[in-house]
Amino acid sequence: MTSHEHYMARALLLAERGLFTTDPNPRVGCVIVNNDEIVGEGWHQRAGEGHAEVNALYMAGSLAKGADAYVTLEPCSHFGRTPPCADALIKAEVKRVFVAMQDPNPLVAGNGINRLQQAGIEVIVGTLEQQAKGLNPGFCQRMRSDRPFVRSKMAMSLDGRTAMASGESKWITGPDARQDVQKLRARSSAILTGMGTVLADDPALTVRPEGDWYPENQAVRQPLRVVVGSHNIPQTAKLFDSPDTVLLATNSKNNAEGKAGVLTLPEQDGHIDLISLMTELAAREINEVMVEAGSKLNGALLAAGLIDELIIYMAPKVMGDSAKGLFHLPALQTMAQNIELTITDIRAVGKDWRITAIPEYTKAK
Repeated sequence: MTSHEHYMARALLLAERGLFTTDPNPRVGCVIVNNDEIVGEGWHQRAGEGHAEVNALYMAGSLAKGADAYVTLEPCSHFGRTPPCADALIKAEVKRVFVAMQDPNPLVAGNGINRLQQAGIEVIVGTLEQQAKGLNPGFCQRMRSDRPFVRSKMAMSLDGRTAMASGESKWITGPDARQDVQKLRARSSAILTGMGTVLADDPALTVRPEGDWYPENQAVRQPLRVVVGSHNIPQTAKLFDSPDTVLLATNSKNNAEGKAGVLTLPEQDGHIDLISLMTELAAREINEVMVEAGSKLNGALLAAGLIDELIIYMAPKVMGDSAKGLFHLPALQTMAQNIELTITDIRAVGKDWRITAIPEYTKAK
């Protein structure tokens, strides 16, 4: 690893501190280096607050002059809730700026880099670029495709079952896996489920952090809860125990009553158009969607090519032939129709195993 990669890796670690709190903004880190010594560090902590570059420059003070800045995302060049970070770097008179990746927004990509270069600052783009992209999959995808990154979380037995024939499913996995799921919820902009899951399990779908993994002195940011269904959500559902927003995505115009907001969508083959749903969520600045649903909704999302990543917790138990499977995919009749996956990670979580996989169709995106 070169020294430039070393400092950018540090900036990426700083950016990761905002994993649960920056939404809908990207997670960004910055390191200021003068004479091979880190003199300033910063990361974006929460939307509306200081960006990574401004926080790092504040720490560096006058030592930023003539220094190198390592930023995980192209410095912004426009006025939003805060002034442009490119201008702050120019005012501080840094010598060089290393940028891991360009801003993925096609309307602004390259503008921050151009502004720095026009001010006589050398800009080097691409240091640890793939790692930087991996930190913000939802923000990148929303900017480029007007669609959030969809991550489906599922729990199964060793024989691939998710619930008994009666619908009973608590608990397939152990407490360590369930706490790991809380981290996935915490990083998500929205949690998506189906009406069948609401009626069968009555989940709250809230972030309930235990331990020290959630940032200190930061209020827990609750994701939007989205229910796909053609009927009103029961008024006694645990979803409403939290004051945070619940959205009913439906194809019916008769769902205006109740505690949930209503998003009326077109139909596709007699069902809610899931592609339209994702477009609507992107318009609401939803970066990452976590799916916690049954086999029907998961099967429909997979068949539509909308799942970008699968997180499957596998428990060391057997549930038998009559138990329910992971996906409802009746259209798959031959081996030639199978949906191939690439496993990217397998690790133990308590007594269970967590498998991360991506569908092969994602490689064409």
